Amino acid sequence: NYTTNLRLADLESGDVLFATHHDGAPLAPEHGGPLRLVVPKLYGWKSAKWARGLEFLEADRRGYWEERGYHDRGDVGKEQRMWE
Repeated sequence: NYTTNLRLADLESGDVLFATHHDGAPLAPEHGGPLRLVVPKLYGWKSAKWARGLEFLEADRRGYWEERGYHDRGDVGKEQRMWE
């Protein structure tokens, strides 16, 4: 029941991808296979393992970790870890 939220601008960034393989081999379950979202510029809780769907919303809805106090965006460059 893990969810995360991303701004559309972050999702459309040129370095974001949905990974199925790593170094030519299928992505192992312990690393998020068969499908993992990779968002390099945001903290790890934004790179969801075991992706099963993608939902576009008109309004923001916090995900699993965001509901528990983690920052809504999680920008590594701005050190956005926890809500203040």
